[in-house]
Amino acid sequence: MPEQDGADGLDQRRRKLEDALAARNLSEREARDAKKGSGAGSGFGNAFKLSGEFIGGIVVGIGLGWFFDRLFDTSPWGLIVFLLLGFAAGVLNVLRAAGRVAEFGSQAPKDGDGGPQSK
Repeated sequence: MPEQDGADGLDQRRRKLEDALAARNLSEREARDAKKGSGAGSGFGNAFKLSGEFIGGIVVGIGLGWFFDRLFDTSPWGLIVFLLLGFAAGVLNVLRAAGRVAEFGSQAPKDGDGGPQSK
């Protein structure tokens, strides 16, 4: 009879494990579906965010250049220089927001530290 108890206990443990795995798979599926559902509008949101980052850099550059020209009477050189700096800042902001460039002050992995060059 002890062998029968062992088989029943094993059967119960197997059923508990199957139920736990089914619940976990269901919750993972629900989380994945929720993420997919929010992804439809996130493309437009991301586009507006990136364009805002770019245009913001240019507008700030123009504003600083105009102020610099009025303050020091260097028209149009301040506007030209700060417009170019604003353009560069806008491009850098877009690259940072898109995740293509690391934030200022963060350490990039070096060779041998798990970077792409280490083998």
